[in-house]
Amino acid sequence: MLRVAWSLLGAFFTYAKIGWWGLVMPQVREHLVVAQAIVHGEDGVLLAVRSDLRGWELSGGEVEEGETAEAAVCREVWEETGLEVEIDRHVGDYERDGFRPHTAKIFLCHPIGGALQRNWETLDLRWFRLDALPETLFPWFREPLRDAFDEAFREPVSKHETQGFDAIMEAIRIDLRMRVSGNRAE
Repeated sequence: MLRVAWSLLGAFFTYAKIGWWGLVMPQVREHLVVAQAIVHGEDGVLLAVRSDLRGWELSGGEVEEGETAEAAVCREVWEETGLEVEIDRHVGDYERDGFRPHTAKIFLCHPIGGALQRNWETLDLRWFRLDALPETLFPWFREPLRDAFDEAFREPVSKHETQGFDAIMEAIRIDLRMRVSGNRAE
């Protein structure tokens, strides 16, 4: 019970930090570009739970100045999972506006080395079959996962979505559910 209370208290600080990054930072910096990986293997697709906003998601992060999106996605997967990956193809660019506007460049990858390992940033890592994705997967990752394995999309897609109040509330609901359940995949 104490663990859950401590985790819920931590949620308040997480929401304040994410609110800052989502509402204030877009006003003072250039457009954010992130690179994310759909890592696939024999056991399905690899999803991660981060230490801040808790919910299942793709590994990835910000493309640093002077870095290509391809290099960024490989670096981020290594840092967050311990796996070395090779890119199979560019799935697409997902332009998101509203809360925390950014472009997510998503790549389909497969592991070529390393071993899964959690760290301070990644609380959990698991493989999921596409037909058994967890309910606590953040909803904005579902479409890229569908696109990556849809035979109709062999060329990179370009999609736009707005992350408004509903997306924020769904993220909070998933985060609280994960914190109360101890990050169980549901």
